[in-house]
Amino acid sequence: MSPGGQYSAFTDVAILEAVRTPWVDLGGALAQVSPIDMGIKVAREVLARAGLGGQAVDSVLAGSMAQASFDAYMLPRHIGLYSGVAQQVPALAVQRICATGFELLRQAAGQLHDGMELALCVGTESMSRNPIAAYTHRGGFRLGAPVEFKDFLWEALYDPAPGVDMIATAENLAKDYGLSREAVDGYALNSHQQALRAQASGWLGDEIVTLRNEVFELEGCQPRGISLPRRCESVSLDSHPRATDAVALARLGAIHPDGVQTAGNSCAVVDGAAAALVARASAGQPALANLLATAVVGVAPQRMGIGPVPAIQLLLKRSGLALDAIDLFEINEAQGAQILAVAQALELDRQKLNCRGGSIALGHPLAATGLRLVLTLARQLREQNLRYGIAAACVGGGQGMAVLIENPHFSKI
Repeated sequence: MSPGGQYSAFTDVAILEAVRTPWVDLGGALAQVSPIDMGIKVAREVLARAGLGGQAVDSVLAGSMAQASFDAYMLPRHIGLYSGVAQQVPALAVQRICATGFELLRQAAGQLHDGMELALCVGTESMSRNPIAAYTHRGGFRLGAPVEFKDFLWEALYDPAPGVDMIATAENLAKDYGLSREAVDGYALNSHQQALRAQASGWLGDEIVTLRNEVFELEGCQPRGISLPRRCESVSLDSHPRATDAVALARLGAIHPDGVQTAGNSCAVVDGAAAALVARASAGQPALANLLATAVVGVAPQRMGIGPVPAIQLLLKRSGLALDAIDLFEINEAQGAQILAVAQALELDRQKLNCRGGSIALGHPLAATGLRLVLTLARQLREQNLRYGIAAACVGGGQGMAVLIENPHFSKI
């Protein structure tokens, strides 16, 4: 690793298939579903779509940020076992906050180098089940002492090192790059419009597995599964994309005084899961994408949202590609000002960026987002006969990560 970040190149790595659940708003139809059960569902589905059985899997890699169930320690292991993976196959928890989905792919590629043949990667997140927690009461409650139960989800959005929340990091970028409230709202409006078009056409639906009440059986173990709310038979659509307009977005109050960020131009808080299968490209199986390289870079925590910029720059420098060689970008929309600052700093062609909507419209289930970005990117490259794509995200605490993929079906016309 150099002082400028960490770069990893891969010469024989393919993403065979990927799939996700619908992204569903906080407190919605998936609010009581364990992230483990969402993970099991997408793991089973990605194996089915690839025409493979669980017994073919050599390694299970899974990520989830908050402990959203009492069996959270066993999340990777339970996802693997209930997906039909052989008992002797190990499982590993992976965590890089908003870039966890990318890190799953990077770890899988590294394991292929070490001799594995097929890795199952799962990112799953229940934001709704983030706990109300206390870390200081194991010894009891003293008379008159403060009771310190707090909302884990709310508190996790605050970085105590620089003393700022995630929204404030975007406000810093808005000042740095001269971004107005109107520009940020305009970007958010476009994100919703792009997502609504992709949803209405059925394009997004092709990457989604429908969720229904379901029991997952495992011989010798307790059954578990998905239980949806009463009168909810199935969930098949992302719930957050909505018809809005500039006037409606302008009516929303800024989260910080005189700021540009609102609930309408920040990423939606949602529940969801995604899965991918990673194998050797030389094995000759049909593939969704070739995984060429990843890059991870640290940045100032106060401006964590700019993280994709140095990550993408490192990725391009080390891979030997120019920016204009990249056909499409999927960069996580943590906040509107954040994504606009990234686009401005890189001088991106906005016509290449998040063409099917982004996390402002769709939502951002932390550990699952990276896999969704790569899935959406790979599908567009294949559909349009384009060659290279980059997916990237900023990371709380001050990091950026980027992934370079190639369309294995690309042909010069």
